[in-house]
Amino acid sequence: MRWLGRSDTGLFATRTLSGHLLRGAAAFALLYHAIAQQQAHPGWALVAGLGALVVLRGCPMCWTIGLVETVGARWRRGTPVNEP
Repeated sequence: MRWLGRSDTGLFATRTLSGHLLRGAAAFALLYHAIAQQQAHPGWALVAGLGALVVLRGCPMCWTIGLVETVGARWRRGTPVNEP
């Protein structure tokens, strides 16, 4: 899974934009599950919330900074944003 790995250019950047967006979608799904299930299954909600933080590599702001770094790295190299 090279396209989900960390980029060499930024602290929070991912190698590809599609990999970064996939991480964001997975974290959103985990956060949604954590909020929806907090009354019925608080233990699983906590696990899902912690899983979202791991997938985001920190807080949602860290993920957003990584998104900017990923797009910026592609723009500086002159390659299209959605190519590896």
